[in-house]
Amino acid sequence: MTWTPSGKHLIAGEWTPGTTTFRSEPAHGPAHDFAVGTTDLVDRACRAAEAAFPAFSAKTREERALFLETIAEEIDKRGEAVTLIGTQETGLPEARLNGERGRTTGQLKLFADHIRKGAHLDRRTDPAQPDRKPAPRPEIRLVQRPIGPVAVFGASNFPLAFSTAGGDTAAALAAGCPVVVKGHSAHPGTGEIIAEAIVAAIQRTGMPVGVFSLIQGGRRDVGTALVTHPAIKAVGFTGSLAGGRALFDLCAQRPEPIPFFGELGSVNPMFLLPAATAARAEAIGSGWAASLTLGAGQFCTNPGIAVVVDGPEADKFTSAAKTALENAAPQTMLTSGIASAYHDGVERMRASNAVAPVLNTPGTGREAAPNLFETNGSAWLADHALSEEVFGPLGLVVRVGSREEMVKLAESFQGQLTATIHMEDEDLELARELLPIVERKAGRVLVNGFPTGVEVVDSMVHGGPYPASTNFGATSVGTMSIRRFLRPVAYQNFPEELLPADLRS
Repeated sequence: MTWTPSGKHLIAGEWTPGTTTFRSEPAHGPAHDFAVGTTDLVDRACRAAEAAFPAFSAKTREERALFLETIAEEIDKRGEAVTLIGTQETGLPEARLNGERGRTTGQLKLFADHIRKGAHLDRRTDPAQPDRKPAPRPEIRLVQRPIGPVAVFGASNFPLAFSTAGGDTAAALAAGCPVVVKGHSAHPGTGEIIAEAIVAAIQRTGMPVGVFSLIQGGRRDVGTALVTHPAIKAVGFTGSLAGGRALFDLCAQRPEPIPFFGELGSVNPMFLLPAATAARAEAIGSGWAASLTLGAGQFCTNPGIAVVVDGPEADKFTSAAKTALENAAPQTMLTSGIASAYHDGVERMRASNAVAPVLNTPGTGREAAPNLFETNGSAWLADHALSEEVFGPLGLVVRVGSREEMVKLAESFQGQLTATIHMEDEDLELARELLPIVERKAGRVLVNGFPTGVEVVDSMVHGGPYPASTNFGATSVGTMSIRRFLRPVAYQNFPEELLPADLRS
């Protein structure tokens, strides 16, 4: 399928040009010009979303489920073109883009099935007790209701699964909320072709045109205008700690504060318990290297820190990781900015007196090669900078002097998306001591695995205490993510005909 982007915004069903443009910076292939977003476009899109909300939120669950499935179908119709523009813009391999497209359409279908069942509604009824003394009790029914238009910020590292029709958008639409997306400038063509698929689904299923808009590019004022627009009732964001925190603060400072569901960063520590290290040091080391370098380390669940008790077994683990990383070829990073930040992070590690290089490989331009460093528990606890995320294929081994120091180190971590315990049966006592600590730090705790690869299932939690995310009670992956864009409403003494359809007997 031959496809060329128009470079326009999508505002309530209309492809809209801009007065100024920016040029994409693909890893390979042709560059294209795209219109730059403006605050006026934000206002138009948000007003259209608010106008669409009454009709869209009133659609039946079956109608919304069919809409989600139709979006998935339209994306797959464009599959070849989606992969081509996506690989050009991001440098990701074809297999990765095809897999991510499958994940994107799969979660749309999963959400469709979930809302058909009504599993997200949390329906409750307390019948009336007219004879209760000293006062009768009224009938009260509860159901989750959509909150209103949602703003979504496309992510740099997932051009499909966390961007235009990704998890945040799919969850909001499933909940009954219109969406305004601020596309990421790293992959604007990919965003546009996915927006085309959504428009086709809107037309096929008769949804209101304001249910979805895409604004490309734009300076900081565009993001500010979006999260502060009075029509927007929640924000979904995946990105940097600095950018996310700035938007989070804006949401809190609005005259009407709104929830900001931001995923901001994580180093995803692994704890190698003694018996596991003795039994499987080399296997864990090589497995860690594969996880570190997957997708050039550009995953928010990349396990950047390994904590191990010092000694010969720790040497075997580190040596195995080094050998595996030495054999890993450099990879193209998503953007020149991400690559530059990675190179800067490597240089900070090299310049630190608290760490020693194990594998030191230079990288230039948009190419990233793996790097490995090590330090000890005392140096780690004394230098908070060592716990900061370096987005890319960089690993840090932290050698502790004892099990007690491992526990102390676990207590020092900030909020994480994941934490992993590598253990054998003989490690059960230490694992029991660690678990109450790490489950307070992370949204997902693993045993004997690696956290890269987030399953899109009912039970998944992709979130965690700050700074991993801004709302520890939420997840951005899995069916529970729909609940971010719902709120409970209780209906007291309502006639059956006036109740929302989902609450009627």
